[in-house]
Amino acid sequence: MTFRLGALTQLALFAALLCHTLAPAAAQPGDIAGARDYPGIGRFAGSVITGYVAKDFDAARMQAAPFKDGKATDERRPEGRIVRIAYRTAPGPSILEVSRNFENQLAKAGFEPLLACDTDACGAIPFTEAIDALPVPQMWVDGFDYRYVAGHKAAGGRETYASVLVSQNNQQIYAQLTIAELGAMENKMVSAAEMAKGLGDKGHIALYGIYFDTDKATMKPESRPTLEQIAQLLAGQPQLSVFIVGHTDNQGSYDYNLDLSRRRAEAVAAELARSYRIAPARLRTAGVGLLAPVGSNATEAGRALNRRVELVAP
Repeated sequence: MTFRLGALTQLALFAALLCHTLAPAAAQPGDIAGARDYPGIGRFAGSVITGYVAKDFDAARMQAAPFKDGKATDERRPEGRIVRIAYRTAPGPSILEVSRNFENQLAKAGFEPLLACDTDACGAIPFTEAIDALPVPQMWVDGFDYRYVAGHKAAGGRETYASVLVSQNNQQIYAQLTIAELGAMENKMVSAAEMAKGLGDKGHIALYGIYFDTDKATMKPESRPTLEQIAQLLAGQPQLSVFIVGHTDNQGSYDYNLDLSRRRAEAVAAELARSYRIAPARLRTAGVGLLAPVGSNATEAGRALNRRVELVAP
């Protein structure tokens, strides 16, 4: 049996589809753990997040003009909070359709266009090599078939850059959204003396100089200065033992965050024992996930405060 829709009904359905082609969305089935859309931008309908990296301070490479003779003519290197999100669509849409939807959404969010180009107009393969794309299989980039857009906005005393790279692999469209919120790097170094004072005055001290990639418990090399200060503290007070306690924000499930925070605390203790010869018996670990926030999880600034490692006096 065949059903026929009236013209008005068809128009209404078409309008509804257009309205939901790119809109903010919560985490969806198929998204990698801990990932989420960037507020005010969202995703192309039916997409899943295949890659997600958010760093409180980093640099991004963005192109504001096409390449000439294989070289950049206007490369921007914004520094601040950097968020990279890679999406994969189901087969069906074109690169242009996905790209246009992101362009429209960036315009609605107040971004002024810097560049919109496709493969040949952008600069072909050399252009894609000058973009910080997430690795395969999170993001696929075909240097012979892609589209790139970039924009900039200044509002409320803050500058923000955005770029979207859209390409495909095996009929599936991949899109990477990169957001750079300009800002100065926060001084997160805490000296051994400050750690000792915090433990003595309050019984605990929060450390923000220990870095992990999103959803991982492997420490990054940038953590070494803070680890050295913890080791100096413990070496200077041979009778001191501490609890190392991991904390997370509220993104992800309760059980997942408890486990992640525990594994991160254990990673800190293991590194102190391995590289700095601190007796493991002096380092007890725990993970409390999202149970002890020091900021509001309703804001990114608050979530950044909640993602931390603390030293706690027994």
